[in-house]
Amino acid sequence: MSKNKKRKNVILRLCGYLLQTKWLLLLAVFLTIGSNLLALLGPELSGRAIDAAAGGAGKVDFPSVFYYAGLMAVFYIVSAVMSYLLQILMIHIARSATFRLRQDLFNRLTELPVGFYDSHAPGDILSRISYDADNISETLASDVVTICSAFITVAGSLYMMIRINLQMMLIFVFTLPLTILITRYISRRTRPLFRRRSRKLGELNDFVEEKISGQKTLKSYNQEQNVLQSFDEEDKTVVDAYYDAEYMGSVMGPSMNVINNLSLTLISVFGAVLYISSGGAAISIGNISSFVLYSRKFTGPIHEVANIFSELQSALAAAERIFGLMDEAPEPADPPEARPTGAVTGQVCLKHVDFGYLPQKTVLHDFSLLAEPGKTVAIVGPTGAGKSTLINLLMRFYEIEKGCITLDGKDIHGITRGSLRLAYSMVLQDTWLFYGSIYDNIAYGRPEATREEVIAAAQAAGIHTFITSLPDGYDTILTDDASNISKGQKQLLTIARAMLMDCSMLILDEATSNVDTRTEKLVQKAMLKLMRGKTCFVVAHRLSTIRDADLILVVREGEIVQRGTHDQLLSAGGFYRELYNAQFE
Repeated sequence: MSKNKKRKNVILRLCGYLLQTKWLLLLAVFLTIGSNLLALLGPELSGRAIDAAAGGAGKVDFPSVFYYAGLMAVFYIVSAVMSYLLQILMIHIARSATFRLRQDLFNRLTELPVGFYDSHAPGDILSRISYDADNISETLASDVVTICSAFITVAGSLYMMIRINLQMMLIFVFTLPLTILITRYISRRTRPLFRRRSRKLGELNDFVEEKISGQKTLKSYNQEQNVLQSFDEEDKTVVDAYYDAEYMGSVMGPSMNVINNLSLTLISVFGAVLYISSGGAAISIGNISSFVLYSRKFTGPIHEVANIFSELQSALAAAERIFGLMDEAPEPADPPEARPTGAVTGQVCLKHVDFGYLPQKTVLHDFSLLAEPGKTVAIVGPTGAGKSTLINLLMRFYEIEKGCITLDGKDIHGITRGSLRLAYSMVLQDTWLFYGSIYDNIAYGRPEATREEVIAAAQAAGIHTFITSLPDGYDTILTDDASNISKGQKQLLTIARAMLMDCSMLILDEATSNVDTRTEKLVQKAMLKLMRGKTCFVVAHRLSTIRDADLILVVREGEIVQRGTHDQLLSAGGFYRELYNAQFE
C-alpha cells in the first residue's frame, strides 16, 4: 500500500470511530455550521453599518447603524455560545471514540500470538496504547473542530467575497496556489519526521522500563553512570526527533502569515484603486471593509490549520502506529471442525516434529516422544537446547512445521486452543502475579474455587504459614509485580495457583528455581502428591529435582540424544552423566 493510500486509510478509520457516536456527531455538525454561519454574517452587517455612516456630515443613518451593530453583536454572542457548547460536546465525543479505540487495541493485543510479544518491546507497545491514544484524543477534541470550522468559514467567505466583487477575487488567483504549494511541500517533509518521533519515544519508554525493572542488578554492578550516559544518548535522540518534527511543522504558521499579510495588502490597494477609479460605483467603502474582513476570515482558518499542522501530523503518525498494531495478524482461529478436549486422560505424543522460530533456523529436529497418562516426563539439557520450545508447542503458542502432536490420540489442531490450554496447569520460572489480594492471585485460574480449596492449595505448596503470618492473611494486597514479597514466595504462590487447577496435565518449567533447598524439598514432596495420576512435563536444570521422573529426555541442539530413567541414564553414561556430574564439580 502506498503512503498516500495508507494515510487516507488511517483517516477513514479514525472517522469510523467518530461515526460510532452518530447522534452526538450530528449535533456537533449542527453547532459547527450554526456558529460559523452566524459569525460569517458579521462582516456583511459591519459593511452595511459603515455604508449607513458614510453619507457625510449630518447624513449618518444612526438607526440603521445601531440596528446593524446590535444585530451583529447578537449574532456574535450566539455564535460564541454555540462554539462553547461545541467544545464540550467534542470533548465527550473524543473521549468516547478514544475509549473504543483503546478498547479495540487492547482486545487485539489479547488476540495476538505469543510470538508477537517475543519479538516486540513492551515499552513500545505501552507507548502506543497510552501516549499515541492520548495524542489522538487531544486532536479529536480540538483540532477536528478547527478543521471543520475552517472548511465552513473558507467556503462561506469565498461565496460572500464573490457576491461583493468578483474582480477583487483575482488576487487569490496568485496567493491561493502559493498557499497550496507551500502546504504540500512542508507536509511531505514533516510526515516522516513525526513518524520517527513516535517511534523514538516508544524506544525510550522501552529503555526506561528495562532499566527500572533491573535496578537491583544495575546497582549491584555499579552501572549507574553508564546507564545515565546511555539514557542521555537515548533522550537526546528523542529530543532531536522532537526538534526536527516540531521545527519543520512550525514553519507552516509563519509561512501562512506572510501570504496572509501579502493578500491583505493587495486587497487594500486594489480595493482603493477600484473605488477611486469608479467614483464608488464599482464598490463602496462598506463593501471594501466587508471584503477585507471576509478575506481575513478566508485566510485566517488556513492560518489556524497551519498552526495546528504539527499536531495533526503527530496525531496521524500516532494513528498509523496504533492501526499498524491493530492490523497485526491475530492468532489463527480454530478450524470449524475443532472440538473441545472433553475428558482428558493425558496421553501426549509427538511424532517427527520439526520447528523453528525463524524459517531458516530449525530449533527442534525430528523430535518424537510418548508421554503416557499419569507419567512424569522430564526434559533436560543445556541452555538453548529447545526445552522451553517444547512447552510452547505443547500449548500451541507456536505451530509446528512438520510432524504432528496428539492428545489422547487426537491431533491438537483438531482441538480448540482454549480447551487445550485449560487441560494444562503451568508453573513457569518467570513468576507473574497481578495487583490484587493473595487469594485472588491463587484463585486466578479458578475464580469459582471456595476459600477452603484455596487454603488447601496453599498448604500443599508450603506457603500457607507465611500467608497467615501476614496482617491481612489471604486478603493481603500484592503491589505491582508483587514487589512486597520475596521471589521464592512468589514462586510458591504460582505453584499454589497451579495446584488449585483441576487439570489432567501439568507443566513445570524450572518451577523451583527461586526457592531454597529446604523449601524445594517441601515443595517437591507436595508436588509429588499433586502430580500423582497426572501427565507431567518438567523442565529442569537441577537434575536432582527429576530423579523420580518416569522418563527423562536429554535434549541437545534440538534433538533427543538420550532417553530413559535417571538410573538407566547414569548407567549408560554419555551426555546425561556429564550434566549430572557437572552439578557437583
